[in-house]
Amino acid sequence: MTDARANVALIDDELDVLSALVPLDGWDIIELGCGAAQLSRSLLERHRDCRVTALEVDLRQHACNVAAPQDRLRFVFGGAEAIALPDASFDLTLMLKSLHHVPQGSMAQALDEVARVLRRGGYLYVSEPVYVGAFNDLIRLFNDEGVVRTAAQAALDAALRSGAWEQVAERRFEMPACFIDFPDFERRMMRPTYADHHIDGGKLAAVRRAFQKHAGTEGARFTRPMHVRLLRRI
Repeated sequence: MTDARANVALIDDELDVLSALVPLDGWDIIELGCGAAQLSRSLLERHRDCRVTALEVDLRQHACNVAAPQDRLRFVFGGAEAIALPDASFDLTLMLKSLHHVPQGSMAQALDEVARVLRRGGYLYVSEPVYVGAFNDLIRLFNDEGVVRTAAQAALDAALRSGAWEQVAERRFEMPACFIDFPDFERRMMRPTYADHHIDGGKLAAVRRAFQKHAGTEGARFTRPMHVRLLRRI
């Protein structure tokens, strides 16, 4: 049987995917659920006439972001479902592995907010992890996101049916996810500042056993399937 993922590209830097889809130069951009805003920071280095406003709902991460300022990058505390910014302010909205973190009952409201703050003809770039693969199997031992990831895609489908959007591109690729050892994995994936995965001793031991099956002398290396949808505001 042929592996359907065998010909999927491995992408180290998602900014390459984004840059191939939209021009970016001179744009006003908003990132929702920015985390450490790594892609936005890189974008501003590559496109020196852009401006980015980055929203984060986790207070600890927001404080870290504010403590590491960057030219043309503004940090705002807040969630996607209530964007405290004026109408028609942006050319592009980025949601990088963040739509499925919006409360399920607020996903439609979040996409309405995106439509409000985008200018006519502006774009929404949504990048979501796919619920498949060895890395996903490991993650779901302590954080099963199957329901919310499905809900995120359904919310996008509903937004398209509303007539406010058209989908102009779709991409599938894989990204590397590498960890030095299990403590590195535990810190980065199991104990994020924005969520409590209720890690007890038994769960920690089970995840450690599963992780060690993938670990070698150079740590553990995974690939993470990703699905990008690019929508344009009509």
